[in-house]
Amino acid sequence: MISVQNLSLRYGKRVLFEDVNIKFTEGNCYGIIGANGAGKSTFMKILSGEIDPTTGKVEISKDMRMSVLKQNHYEYDEMTVLETVMRGNTKLFEIMSAKDALYAKEDFTEEDGIKAGELEGIFAEMDGWNAESDAATLLSSLGIKEDLHYKLLKELDGNQKVRVLLAQALFGNPDILLLDEPTNDLDLQAIAWLENFLADYDKIVLVVSHDRHFLDTVCTHVADIDFGKINIFTGNYSFWYESSQLLLKQRSDQNKKAEDKIAELKEFIARFSANASKSKQATSRKKALDKIKVEDMKASNRKYPAILFNNQVRDAGDQILEVDGLSKSLNGELMFSNIKFDLKRGQKIAIVSENSLATTAFYKILMGEDSDFTGTFKWGVTVTPTYLPNDNSEFFEGKDENLIDWLRQFSEEKDETFIRGFLGRMLFSGEETLKKCSVLSGGEKMRCMLSRMMMLKGNVLCLDEPTNHLDLESITALNNGMKDFKGTILFTTRDHELAQTVADRILEITPKGLIDREMMFDDYLTDSRVKEIKADLYA
Repeated sequence: MISVQNLSLRYGKRVLFEDVNIKFTEGNCYGIIGANGAGKSTFMKILSGEIDPTTGKVEISKDMRMSVLKQNHYEYDEMTVLETVMRGNTKLFEIMSAKDALYAKEDFTEEDGIKAGELEGIFAEMDGWNAESDAATLLSSLGIKEDLHYKLLKELDGNQKVRVLLAQALFGNPDILLLDEPTNDLDLQAIAWLENFLADYDKIVLVVSHDRHFLDTVCTHVADIDFGKINIFTGNYSFWYESSQLLLKQRSDQNKKAEDKIAELKEFIARFSANASKSKQATSRKKALDKIKVEDMKASNRKYPAILFNNQVRDAGDQILEVDGLSKSLNGELMFSNIKFDLKRGQKIAIVSENSLATTAFYKILMGEDSDFTGTFKWGVTVTPTYLPNDNSEFFEGKDENLIDWLRQFSEEKDETFIRGFLGRMLFSGEETLKKCSVLSGGEKMRCMLSRMMMLKGNVLCLDEPTNHLDLESITALNNGMKDFKGTILFTTRDHELAQTVADRILEITPKGLIDREMMFDDYLTDSRVKEIKADLYA
């Protein structure tokens, strides 16, 4: 068990946490949620001992081993991949090293033999003889092939390093697992493996993630950081979100009778509890939901930006986009070839590929930013496409404008009151509107780019990884805005929930051609025929 008692953290006059008293118990996975800057990562660092609180303490049950997903990608550069993973179990690795050092001695004594025997006993008790094979299995499950296992970590690229450090955190079945954004840079297959791993994990897991599908799959509880407090709620992220929205609606409806509110909440809990049967953790989660008391539920104070795309410059006609024989190579590598399809009005298409460079190259061609390709494409005469690029740095680097002036350049309405009101709906208020756009955070820049898209009033949206840097509230608002949009959308995302709830057609671009299916994203992932075609196209 982890017990947090009277914990506070202050930086000068800024209070991040105040009098936090909570417990994390075995067999549960806690999703740590909160707006950007609320202190999610900081709280994890307090639990791990990396940061000391201003007041209070963290107590961990005796003999519990904690493992933390490391964020320093260079710490193990001079070590092999396998050694890096095995270092995740510090005690086991120390015993291995001590044992090897004894056997390497030229003047091996009787005393050394006795010590080596003791170490061998401890090593066997800790299942040390299977350590290397267990580490190799973890690496392979996360997409690190065997030919990389004995390379130095510095020889791997950034995405591969992330996977090795994740394997290190998982190695040796720690009693407490702290994971800060573990799905970053993982593909769908690796994320699915991690979901299954954590869903079956019977220790204490705390995870920070902006991936709602991941949180829904693995979490039994949500720990919500809001106004310096941390409140724990039973259920996954969707349950927390839906219940908080219901309570917020009820709180704003002053005329609704208390009995009606209670009845509505009980019906909601019962419905969600029944749906828990779809979860990998169905039994434990359903039991937990059944114990929820209506009086324990609280409305959230979260604010969600207003991301609304339906103010189009005009309705698009039936002819949206024709693509014929499109092929592209980048630095000598074939990104895709012979891409051919027509786009119908109102369709919402997820563009996917095993190579993220391919999808970005595809959008750049459609937006007229790249002329080095073969094949043709043609937008309909009534189409006004707007584009959200994966890399938005050119819109902000070296810019001295404040947010008002920056957004005004994309608006037909130049009045400052209108611009301020629009920024307010995107959660920029007061002095924040006078910030220089060059100093914005990643999440703030993305909200500005979404504001720009809304101002341009396009009837076809092209979005390349639109959830990058966004917090859960902004991702949820974007998801709802895309679902409600009456025009046509092409988008690429690693957010499973966004793809599943928005897309009605999947286009997968590969070096050997196109897979085109009108179906939901989850159906696409499990379709046996699609798997056969992919195996051939990526061979």
